[in-house]
Amino acid sequence: MFKHLREDIQTVFDQDPAARNALEVILTYSGLHAIWAHRLAHAFYKRKFYFIARVISQISRFFTGVEIHPGAVIGSRFFIDHGMGVVIGETCEIGDNVTIFQGVTLGGTGKEKGKRHPTIQDNALVATGAKVLGSIIVGENSKVGAGSVVLKDVPPNSTVVGIPGRVVIKDGVKVKGKDFNHTDLPDPVADRCNDLENQILVLKKMLTEAQQKGESRQNGH
Repeated sequence: MFKHLREDIQTVFDQDPAARNALEVILTYSGLHAIWAHRLAHAFYKRKFYFIARVISQISRFFTGVEIHPGAVIGSRFFIDHGMGVVIGETCEIGDNVTIFQGVTLGGTGKEKGKRHPTIQDNALVATGAKVLGSIIVGENSKVGAGSVVLKDVPPNSTVVGIPGRVVIKDGVKVKGKDFNHTDLPDPVADRCNDLENQILVLKKMLTEAQQKGESRQNGH
């Protein structure tokens, strides 16, 4: 248990340059508190003490702003940055070295039974406000851009952005979550709008040339 506690604290130092000392991290990081509360709730959940587990998770939600269902399975070195508004569903599976930011939802898409929440594999990152919905897989070393809505599987070593989420980088350089830079994400919607604008300019040019040719012919007659 103490090994996990030290590892969690070290993860905060590795991921957040604002962390200054261990006491500050232990007392003030709500994401860390939410993870520790979840570990306790999950232990009761596995032993079928469901009511106690839910009470612990709801108390944690009240104090941290992070809602993690006690049934969710979370790996080592999980980091929640800021944390407010994070929701993690019952059948979520989160691997090792995963980072998520505030406002992220790892949720379901309906009232189906069984596995209905996402699986986030090792070294993945889910950025601010992203929604990952349904029984899908976000592959290893992949990134979900801020504000994206992901409804389909994300291949390993990929970057997904947009609504709905689109893969814009695949099989690129392996990037750890802590090296992620929000400002470097491609924007497929803007790219598509630029393509359409260029096509309109070409069509306008062709139309102008056709009109000029028509006028020349009329003047020639």
